[in-house]
Amino acid sequence: SHERICQYIAEEGGLLVVSVGYRLAPEHKYPAAYEDCLNATQHFLQHLEHYGVDPARVIVCGDSAGGNLAAAVSQTLAGRSDLPKLRAQILIYPGLQALDFNLPSYQQNRGVPLLFRERALQYVLCFSVCTVFYALQYVQGDTSNLEEVLEGSHIPVDIKLNYRKWVSPD
Repeated sequence: SHERICQYIAEEGGLLVVSVGYRLAPEHKYPAAYEDCLNATQHFLQHLEHYGVDPARVIVCGDSAGGNLAAAVSQTLAGRSDLPKLRAQILIYPGLQALDFNLPSYQQNRGVPLLFRERALQYVLCFSVCTVFYALQYVQGDTSNLEEVLEGSHIPVDIKLNYRKWVSPD
């Protein structure tokens, strides 16, 4: 789904772009996609000389669920001393928090096409849209507790209190 944009970025930027075809949910549940992305990135970083890449210029990027994966890979590799450090991460509308789906950004964008809350529950889209529906498919393989998650009852009150400084409608 992203081949053309990767080609465009490579051609216009004079860059080498490596696109990881990771396993998708619901057939492959967590952590399959993360492991695919991590393994591919580690392999690339271990063989940079083969590709003629400057170790100081490696960036990971992803959109939607791929943004989440890029962030997770970046965090995992941040403490590694045996591999070159990533220069940056580019996260395009990543799904990064699942504590509260009633935050202002969710409320303000609930009617934005293709992210309609109701539509996301009814249709399978042809590209990656990070919604609760897809996140549940990815993590547990079913969406039986979708409404509870959307309402926030999937997080214990004590955890909500611990994170309210960072994740709060206020």
